[in-house]
Amino acid sequence: MTAALVRVENLTRYYQNHRAISHLSFTLEAGEVLGFLGPNGAGKSTTMQIISGNLAPTEGEVSIAGYDILDAPRAAKSRLGYLPEHPPVYRDASVDEFLTYCARLHRIARAEIATARERVKRQCGLEEVGARLIGNLSKGFQQRVGIAQAIIHDPPVVILDEPTVGLDPIQIREIRELIGNLGSERSVILSTHILSEVQAICDRVQIIRDGKLIFNAPIDTLQHGCEVIARIALRRPPATAALAELPGVDQVEALEAGRFRVYLAPDSNPEFLTEAAVRADWGLYELVPEQQSLEDLFIELTRDEAVAEA
Repeated sequence: MTAALVRVENLTRYYQNHRAISHLSFTLEAGEVLGFLGPNGAGKSTTMQIISGNLAPTEGEVSIAGYDILDAPRAAKSRLGYLPEHPPVYRDASVDEFLTYCARLHRIARAEIATARERVKRQCGLEEVGARLIGNLSKGFQQRVGIAQAIIHDPPVVILDEPTVGLDPIQIREIRELIGNLGSERSVILSTHILSEVQAICDRVQIIRDGKLIFNAPIDTLQHGCEVIARIALRRPPATAALAELPGVDQVEALEAGRFRVYLAPDSNPEFLTEAAVRADWGLYELVPEQQSLEDLFIELTRDEAVAEA
Protein backbone atom coordinates (compact mmCIF):
# COMPACT_ATOMS: atom_id res chain seq x y z
CA MET A 1 0.00 0.00 0.00
CA THR A 2 1.42 3.42 -1.00
CA ALA A 3 1.94 6.16 1.57
CA ALA A 4 -0.25 9.25 1.27
CA LEU A 5 1.65 12.22 -0.14
CA VAL A 6 -1.02 14.66 1.05
CA ARG A 7 -2.93 14.13 4.27
CA VAL A 8 -5.70 16.52 5.29
CA GLU A 9 -7.29 15.99 8.70
CA ASN A 10 -10.27 17.81 10.20
CA LEU A 11 -9.62 20.98 8.19
CA THR A 12 -11.80 23.95 9.14
CA ARG A 13 -11.57 27.61 8.17
CA TYR A 14 -13.63 30.57 9.36
CA TYR A 15 -13.82 34.05 7.84
CA GLN A 16 -15.10 35.96 10.85
CA ASN A 17 -18.44 34.20 11.53
CA HIS A 18 -18.61 32.44 8.16
CA ARG A 19 -17.36 28.85 8.06
CA ALA A 20 -15.86 28.37 4.58
CA ILE A 21 -14.81 24.74 5.09
CA SER A 22 -15.87 22.32 7.80
CA HIS A 23 -13.90 19.33 9.11
CA LEU A 24 -12.51 18.19 5.74
CA SER A 25 -10.41 15.02 5.79
CA PHE A 26 -8.91 13.23 2.79
CA THR A 27 -5.64 11.86 1.40
CA LEU A 28 -3.81 11.93 -1.92
CA GLU A 29 -1.82 8.82 -2.80
CA ALA A 30 1.37 8.69 -4.84
CA GLY A 31 0.70 8.77 -8.59
CA GLU A 32 -2.96 9.75 -8.14
CA VAL A 33 -4.85 12.54 -9.93
CA LEU A 34 -7.63 13.84 -7.68
CA GLY A 35 -10.50 15.90 -9.07
CA PHE A 36 -11.76 18.45 -6.55
CA LEU A 37 -15.27 19.65 -7.40
CA GLY A 38 -17.92 21.87 -5.94
CA PRO A 39 -20.32 24.68 -6.87
CA ASN A 40 -19.25 28.32 -6.57
CA GLY A 41 -18.60 29.20 -2.94
CA ALA A 42 -18.21 25.57 -1.89
CA GLY A 43 -14.73 26.16 -0.43
CA LYS A 44 -12.51 24.73 -3.18
CA SER A 45 -10.10 27.68 -3.48
CA THR A 46 -9.93 28.09 0.31
CA THR A 47 -8.96 24.42 0.61
CA MET A 48 -6.30 24.76 -2.11
CA GLN A 49 -4.85 27.86 -0.44
CA ILE A 50 -4.59 26.09 2.91
CA ILE A 51 -3.01 22.95 1.44
CA SER A 52 -0.46 25.09 -0.41
CA GLY A 53 0.42 27.03 2.74
CA ASN A 54 -0.95 30.38 1.55
CA LEU A 55 -3.72 30.45 4.15
CA ALA A 56 -3.73 29.20 7.73
CA PRO A 57 -6.53 26.88 8.86
CA THR A 58 -8.68 27.70 11.87
CA GLU A 59 -8.51 24.03 12.85
CA GLY A 60 -6.98 20.87 11.45
CA GLU A 61 -3.72 19.65 9.97
CA VAL A 62 -2.17 19.35 6.51
CA SER A 63 0.95 17.34 5.74
CA ILE A 64 2.85 17.15 2.45
CA ALA A 65 5.06 14.09 2.00
CA GLY A 66 5.07 13.65 5.77
CA TYR A 67 5.85 17.29 6.65
CA ASP A 68 3.30 19.43 8.49
CA ILE A 69 2.55 22.59 6.49
CA LEU A 70 2.61 24.72 9.68
CA ASP A 71 5.33 23.02 11.73
CA ALA A 72 7.75 22.47 8.83
CA PRO A 73 6.60 24.89 6.09
CA ARG A 74 9.87 25.01 4.14
CA ALA A 75 10.18 21.22 3.91
CA ALA A 76 6.48 20.82 3.03
CA LYS A 77 6.40 23.55 0.39
CA SER A 78 9.60 22.33 -1.26
CA ARG A 79 7.67 19.17 -2.14
CA LEU A 80 4.71 21.04 -3.53
CA GLY A 81 3.97 22.87 -6.77
CA TYR A 82 1.03 25.28 -6.97
CA LEU A 83 -0.78 26.95 -9.85
CA PRO A 84 -3.48 29.31 -8.53
CA GLU A 85 -6.49 30.26 -10.62
CA HIS A 86 -4.65 33.33 -11.95
CA PRO A 87 -1.11 32.29 -13.02
CA PRO A 88 1.53 34.20 -11.00
CA VAL A 89 3.62 35.23 -14.02
CA TYR A 90 5.53 38.43 -14.74
CA ARG A 91 4.25 39.69 -18.06
CA ASP A 92 7.28 41.93 -18.68
CA ALA A 93 9.74 39.04 -18.33
CA SER A 94 10.65 36.51 -20.97
CA VAL A 95 9.77 32.87 -20.37
CA ASP A 96 13.44 32.02 -19.74
CA GLU A 97 13.91 34.95 -17.35
CA PHE A 98 10.82 34.08 -15.37
CA LEU A 99 11.60 30.37 -15.08
CA THR A 100 15.17 31.17 -14.03
CA TYR A 101 13.80 33.46 -11.33
CA CYS A 102 11.40 30.73 -10.14
CA ALA A 103 14.26 28.22 -10.01
CA ARG A 104 16.20 30.57 -7.75
CA LEU A 105 13.17 31.05 -5.50
CA HIS A 106 13.03 27.28 -5.08
CA ARG A 107 16.74 27.24 -4.16
CA ILE A 108 17.81 25.13 -7.12
CA ALA A 109 21.60 25.08 -7.32
CA ARG A 110 22.96 27.64 -9.79
CA ALA A 111 24.69 24.96 -11.85
CA GLU A 112 21.38 23.07 -12.23
CA ILE A 113 19.07 25.98 -13.10
CA ALA A 114 19.52 25.82 -16.88
CA THR A 115 18.88 22.06 -16.88
CA ALA A 116 15.73 22.44 -14.77
CA ARG A 117 14.48 25.30 -16.96
CA GLU A 118 14.95 23.38 -20.19
CA ARG A 119 13.32 20.29 -18.67
CA VAL A 120 10.08 22.08 -17.79
CA LYS A 121 10.06 23.95 -21.11
CA ARG A 122 10.20 20.59 -22.86
CA GLN A 123 7.50 19.10 -20.60
CA CYS A 124 5.20 22.09 -21.08
CA GLY A 125 5.77 22.68 -24.79
CA LEU A 126 7.61 25.98 -24.33
CA GLU A 127 10.82 25.25 -26.25
CA GLU A 128 10.04 27.72 -29.04
CA VAL A 129 8.98 30.66 -26.86
CA GLY A 130 11.80 30.91 -24.31
CA ALA A 131 12.93 34.35 -25.51
CA ARG A 132 9.43 35.83 -25.85
CA LEU A 133 7.80 38.15 -23.33
CA ILE A 134 5.12 36.37 -21.31
CA GLY A 135 2.71 39.27 -21.85
CA ASN A 136 2.86 38.67 -25.61
CA LEU A 137 1.91 34.99 -25.33
CA SER A 138 -1.58 33.58 -25.74
CA LYS A 139 -3.63 32.67 -22.66
CA GLY A 140 -2.89 29.00 -23.28
CA PHE A 141 0.87 29.53 -23.35
CA GLN A 142 0.68 31.69 -20.23
CA GLN A 143 -1.04 28.77 -18.50
CA ARG A 144 1.80 26.53 -19.67
CA VAL A 145 4.28 28.94 -18.13
CA GLY A 146 2.25 28.85 -14.91
CA ILE A 147 2.41 25.06 -14.84
CA ALA A 148 6.14 25.15 -15.64
CA GLN A 149 6.87 27.34 -12.62
CA ALA A 150 4.88 24.94 -10.45
CA ILE A 151 7.01 21.93 -11.40
CA ILE A 152 10.45 23.46 -12.01
CA HIS A 153 11.70 22.14 -8.65
CA ASP A 154 10.33 18.66 -9.53
CA PRO A 155 7.86 18.35 -6.62
CA PRO A 156 6.02 15.07 -5.96
CA VAL A 157 2.70 16.96 -5.46
CA VAL A 158 1.13 19.54 -7.78
CA ILE A 159 -2.02 21.58 -7.10
CA LEU A 160 -3.79 23.10 -10.12
CA ASP A 161 -6.67 25.52 -9.41
CA GLU A 162 -8.94 26.00 -12.47
CA PRO A 163 -6.09 25.53 -14.98
CA THR A 164 -8.24 25.76 -18.14
CA VAL A 165 -10.51 28.72 -17.31
CA GLY A 166 -10.65 31.17 -20.21
CA LEU A 167 -8.99 28.89 -22.76
CA ASP A 168 -10.33 28.01 -26.18
CA PRO A 169 -11.17 24.35 -27.01
CA ILE A 170 -7.78 23.66 -28.62
CA GLN A 171 -5.90 25.15 -25.67
CA ILE A 172 -8.08 23.18 -23.23
CA ARG A 173 -7.24 19.92 -25.00
CA GLU A 174 -3.52 20.74 -24.90
CA ILE A 175 -3.57 21.62 -21.19
CA ARG A 176 -5.54 18.43 -20.43
CA GLU A 177 -2.88 16.36 -22.17
CA LEU A 178 -0.21 18.18 -20.19
CA ILE A 179 -2.03 17.51 -16.90
CA GLY A 180 -2.41 13.86 -17.87
CA ASN A 181 1.34 13.63 -18.43
CA LEU A 182 1.98 15.28 -15.06
CA GLY A 183 -0.20 12.65 -13.40
CA SER A 184 1.98 9.86 -14.76
CA GLU A 185 4.98 11.27 -12.88
CA ARG A 186 3.59 12.85 -9.71
CA SER A 187 0.39 13.30 -7.67
CA VAL A 188 -2.01 16.04 -8.79
CA ILE A 189 -4.96 17.82 -7.19
CA LEU A 190 -7.13 19.36 -9.90
CA SER A 191 -9.73 21.90 -8.82
CA THR A 192 -12.10 22.71 -11.68
CA HIS A 193 -15.69 23.51 -12.69
CA ILE A 194 -15.37 21.48 -15.90
CA LEU A 195 -16.83 18.06 -15.12
CA SER A 196 -15.77 16.42 -18.38
CA GLU A 197 -12.20 17.43 -17.53
CA VAL A 198 -12.30 15.46 -14.29
CA GLN A 199 -13.87 12.45 -15.97
CA ALA A 200 -11.18 12.47 -18.67
CA ILE A 201 -8.13 13.02 -16.48
CA CYS A 202 -8.71 12.04 -12.84
CA ASP A 203 -8.43 8.76 -10.97
CA ARG A 204 -10.65 9.87 -8.12
CA VAL A 205 -13.23 12.58 -7.56
CA GLN A 206 -14.25 14.52 -4.46
CA ILE A 207 -17.26 16.82 -4.29
CA ILE A 208 -17.74 19.45 -1.60
CA ARG A 209 -20.64 21.74 -0.87
CA ASP A 210 -20.77 24.49 1.74
CA GLY A 211 -17.32 23.43 2.90
CA LYS A 212 -18.30 19.81 3.59
CA LEU A 213 -17.13 16.69 1.79
CA ILE A 214 -20.21 14.96 0.34
CA PHE A 215 -18.66 12.49 -2.14
CA ASN A 216 -15.29 10.75 -2.41
CA ALA A 217 -14.79 7.76 -4.71
CA PRO A 218 -12.71 6.44 -7.62
CA ILE A 219 -13.81 7.75 -11.00
CA ASP A 220 -14.48 4.15 -12.09
CA THR A 221 -17.55 4.06 -9.87
CA LEU A 222 -19.26 6.29 -12.43
CA GLN A 223 -19.03 3.43 -14.91
CA HIS A 224 -19.49 0.56 -12.46
CA GLY A 225 -21.97 0.53 -9.62
CA CYS A 226 -23.98 3.60 -10.62
CA GLU A 227 -27.58 3.47 -11.71
CA VAL A 228 -28.08 2.41 -15.34
CA ILE A 229 -30.79 4.09 -17.39
CA ALA A 230 -32.38 2.92 -20.65
CA ARG A 231 -34.81 4.79 -22.89
CA ILE A 232 -37.14 2.44 -24.77
CA ALA A 233 -39.87 2.89 -27.40
CA LEU A 234 -42.66 0.31 -27.86
CA ARG A 235 -45.33 0.04 -30.56
CA ARG A 236 -47.66 -1.94 -28.27
CA PRO A 237 -46.68 -0.68 -24.82
CA PRO A 238 -47.91 -2.34 -21.64
CA ALA A 239 -48.99 -0.47 -18.56
CA THR A 240 -46.15 1.32 -16.75
CA ALA A 241 -46.69 -0.98 -13.77
CA ALA A 242 -45.97 -4.04 -15.94
CA LEU A 243 -42.57 -2.66 -16.87
CA ALA A 244 -41.82 -1.74 -13.27
CA GLU A 245 -42.46 -5.34 -12.18
CA LEU A 246 -39.68 -6.76 -14.40
CA PRO A 247 -36.75 -8.20 -12.38
CA GLY A 248 -33.87 -5.72 -12.35
CA VAL A 249 -36.07 -2.65 -12.88
CA ASP A 250 -36.01 -0.08 -10.07
CA GLN A 251 -38.27 2.60 -11.53
CA VAL A 252 -40.09 3.49 -14.77
CA GLU A 253 -40.83 6.97 -16.02
CA ALA A 254 -43.49 7.29 -18.76
CA LEU A 255 -42.55 9.79 -21.48
CA GLU A 256 -44.57 10.51 -24.64
CA ALA A 257 -46.79 7.79 -26.13
CA GLY A 258 -45.02 4.43 -26.19
CA ARG A 259 -41.76 5.76 -24.75
CA PHE A 260 -40.34 5.14 -21.29
CA ARG A 261 -37.22 5.86 -19.27
CA VAL A 262 -36.35 2.73 -17.30
CA TYR A 263 -34.06 2.92 -14.26
CA LEU A 264 -32.18 -0.33 -13.70
CA ALA A 265 -30.25 -1.75 -10.78
CA PRO A 266 -26.49 -0.99 -10.73
CA ASP A 267 -24.41 -3.02 -13.22
CA SER A 268 -27.56 -4.31 -14.95
CA ASN A 269 -27.47 -5.04 -18.67
CA PRO A 270 -30.36 -3.37 -20.55
CA GLU A 271 -30.48 -6.33 -22.98
CA PHE A 272 -32.95 -8.14 -20.72
CA LEU A 273 -35.50 -5.49 -21.71
CA THR A 274 -35.17 -6.69 -25.31
CA GLU A 275 -35.87 -10.29 -24.29
CA ALA A 276 -38.91 -9.26 -22.24
CA ALA A 277 -40.29 -7.13 -25.09
CA VAL A 278 -39.94 -9.98 -27.60
CA ARG A 279 -41.65 -12.49 -25.27
CA ALA A 280 -44.57 -10.14 -24.62
CA ASP A 281 -44.78 -8.85 -28.22
CA TRP A 282 -44.50 -5.18 -27.19
CA GLY A 283 -43.01 -4.18 -30.56
CA LEU A 284 -39.71 -2.79 -29.32
CA TYR A 285 -38.17 -0.50 -31.93
CA GLU A 286 -35.76 1.61 -29.89
CA LEU A 287 -33.50 0.95 -26.89
CA VAL A 288 -30.88 3.54 -25.93
CA PRO A 289 -28.74 2.74 -22.87
CA GLU A 290 -27.62 5.69 -20.76
CA GLN A 291 -24.96 5.79 -18.09
CA GLN A 292 -24.94 8.15 -15.14
CA SER A 293 -22.36 10.84 -15.85
CA LEU A 294 -20.31 12.90 -13.46
CA GLU A 295 -22.61 15.80 -14.28
CA ASP A 296 -25.66 13.75 -13.24
CA LEU A 297 -23.98 12.77 -9.99
CA PHE A 298 -22.81 16.32 -9.28
CA ILE A 299 -26.28 17.80 -9.82
CA GLU A 300 -27.95 15.07 -7.79
CA LEU A 301 -25.64 15.44 -4.80
CA THR A 302 -25.51 19.23 -4.70
CA ARG A 303 -29.26 19.55 -5.30
CA ASP A 304 -30.09 17.07 -2.53
CA GLU A 305 -27.81 18.95 -0.15
CA ALA A 306 -29.51 22.23 -0.98
CA VAL A 307 -32.96 20.72 -0.41
CA ALA A 308 -31.86 19.25 2.92
CA GLU A 309 -30.75 22.69 4.12
CA ALA A 310 -33.89 24.51 2.91
